Amino acid sequence: MRETGDFIADTYALGSGPWVMTPVTRGALGQIWKLSGSDSAWAVKELIFSRDEPVVDQEAALRDTAEGLGVSAPRLMPNRTGAHVSRLPAALGGSYLKLYDWVDGTPADPSDPELLDWCGRTLALLHRAGEGASEPPVAWYEECYPRADWTELHERVRRAGLPWAEELGRCIAVPLPELTRSVTPSDPRDLVVSHRDVQPQNVLLGPAGPVLLDWDNAGPVSAERELAYVVYVWSGGNSFRAESARRLVRGYLAAGGRAALHDLGAFSLLFVTALNYVYVQADCAADPNATPEQREFASGQVVATLRALPDPAAVSRLLEALKTEW
Repeated sequence: MRETGDFIADTYALGSGPWVMTPVTRGALGQIWKLSGSDSAWAVKELIFSRDEPVVDQEAALRDTAEGLGVSAPRLMPNRTGAHVSRLPAALGGSYLKLYDWVDGTPADPSDPELLDWCGRTLALLHRAGEGASEPPVAWYEECYPRADWTELHERVRRAGLPWAEELGRCIAVPLPELTRSVTPSDPRDLVVSHRDVQPQNVLLGPAGPVLLDWDNAGPVSAERELAYVVYVWSGGNSFRAESARRLVRGYLAAGGRAALHDLGAFSLLFVTALNYVYVQADCAADPNATPEQREFASGQVVATLRALPDPAAVSRLLEALKTEW
């Protein structure tokens, strides 16, 4: 990886090496590396699944505006030409990549009351930073794959002999129709440009406090639906902690957040993204053209997501626990 590190250092004018690339973690969008050298460290996000150059205008603009309001986030660094996305040469894999500040920190504890305050406040600031969205969310956040597509996918998974084929079939039979009933288009009056992935795993506790990472998904979203999504994942999912949910909502409202949760429709974003994630990962796992590493990663993601799908009954109880907050 030394040749790759040297190429990136030259592309971003980081100085002479030696440079060392160390793998850190793998996510749905790609691989995170730590690039170390010259008494400095950087985070490299290698977008191994991107066939086309990613558009980062909304990510960069939202991140900069939110920082001005007090949200701490790593900088998205420009290369020598001023671009925020670079590409490795074919000999080094040809992947697109982005370079960020390296953040030293510890994982976020979603049960920490002060961190819940921070999360609620940060979400309110993001919604303020992204006011005035004029474009609708892309289909990923608004529409489920049709039932016929799921049926065809299930057949391909069965033919591929994947061990979770029956589990996928059970999902198609029961949770899929239950969850899709609450998936509807967003109200255009409620749209903001926001982070769209404020999860505990995207927060590090650095020396100066919490830092919000992974802004790749930034774009238009319903403020109400993003709040519902964040409350659900930060309070514990189906086994939610009611007081954690209330604390996060109070932090959001105290910081000027304008969204409120009144019915299952508020959780449309949670439901549709969970189902769509299962679909695309199952599709990758059954794809003979994907690499063995990609298929293995996708299989693990399918199993983990199927076993943690949102339960409408639990979400209804969460709504009941929050009704006094509005």
